[in-house]
Amino acid sequence: MKNACPCFSGKAYNDCCQPLHEGQAAPDAERLMRSRYSAYALKLPEYILHTWHADSRPKSLTQEDLSGIKWLKLQVLSHEQPEADTAFVKFVATFQSGKQKKEQLTEYSRFSRASGHWLYVDGQPD
Repeated sequence: MKNACPCFSGKAYNDCCQPLHEGQAAPDAERLMRSRYSAYALKLPEYILHTWHADSRPKSLTQEDLSGIKWLKLQVLSHEQPEADTAFVKFVATFQSGKQKKEQLTEYSRFSRASGHWLYVDGQPD
């Protein structure tokens, strides 16, 4: 697919994560997580910070902080929403740092909804 979304949804970027990167609210935690993965892949630090809960967000994140890692694939394993404003997404992200071998990060991420917007709170490696 031409201009496939980096989040591996099978959709075109302009029909998937781009509207979220341009300010549209994510309808659920999985879509937010996918858009954040795409933002890492596309090196969009402002979006990553904007969608990170204030209680756990780093003070800064720059383009330089995101360089050196190539994000290769995303697999969403589960999405749970046990409460109206709390959700969890488990995923596996494949990446490569420099000329190193491919590695995988498996994370169980927690999301919270405030004022109608989903935010990434934190994650536990699996």
